[in-house]
Amino acid sequence: MSWNRRHLLDIASLDAGEITTILDTAREFKAVGQRPIKKTPALTGKTVVNFFVEPSTRTRISFELAAMRLSADVINFSVDASSFRKGETLKDTARNLEALNADIFIVRHQASGAPHFLAQFLKGSVVNAGDGAHSHPTQALLDVFTIREHKGDLKGLNVAIVGDILYSRVARSNIWALTKLGANVTLCGPSTLVPRVFEQMGCRVTYDINEAIESADVINLLRIQHERQRQTMFPSIGEYSKLFGLNQARFARTKPDALIMHPGPINRGVEIDSEIADCERSVVLEQVTNGLAVRMAVLFLVNGGAKSAQPVD
Repeated sequence: MSWNRRHLLDIASLDAGEITTILDTAREFKAVGQRPIKKTPALTGKTVVNFFVEPSTRTRISFELAAMRLSADVINFSVDASSFRKGETLKDTARNLEALNADIFIVRHQASGAPHFLAQFLKGSVVNAGDGAHSHPTQALLDVFTIREHKGDLKGLNVAIVGDILYSRVARSNIWALTKLGANVTLCGPSTLVPRVFEQMGCRVTYDINEAIESADVINLLRIQHERQRQTMFPSIGEYSKLFGLNQARFARTKPDALIMHPGPINRGVEIDSEIADCERSVVLEQVTNGLAVRMAVLFLVNGGAKSAQPVD
């Protein structure tokens, strides 16, 4: 196994071998969810803290269930009822939680770099569950895991990422993961949300949705990140849907085996028509299932699991 890291903070710092190790481990853990008893003792006696300073439902539940499936004890940190409201710092709160003998911290924060900051002094492992517009490594990993299940080797695949690239941590992490594994990445969206500076990451940028999707083997549609935008970056939702939404006419121009992906939550009728979101080529729900396996793999590996013989017994 190519893994000797204590933290998972981003995709940019990983090499292709480390990404592949996570994907291969996740494949083994996915089998656990298909058994009558969906648990393994890999993290028995360990304590995992869901340290979510930024609100989340999907990612938090996925990480919580992943830890439980690995037989860990789980603490859910709630900002609304926390000492944050009394003025305590991020560092002090994290160190107090660590004083309870926590082993792994799953950190989600609206400030870019928060997980990296905590990793500098916490003795336990830190897993980034999303920081600002910077990185969301497990989302990218579950996306490439899903692609690999359907398409095999990613080398040479054409992947179109459509939508709000500028404010999307999902887009940045996907770009790193896909390019490291040899895929060709095309970005598309309003020019205000897809600046050409992304070409420095090895992507192609286009503002023509038809050009982006016609040759794509995978189409990943992103949500508009209204909560991170400082001002309106396009005239209206209606205009965005008209110019960049995946409607039936555009869907008809895609390859017959092109995968349709979305990290959720979906704005039906904006990024994608409802019928397409539910069609047989849509793998949106598979992404959710695969996210559980990927997060189990990540928790297992940062805890030193690569040094043991088998991840699943």
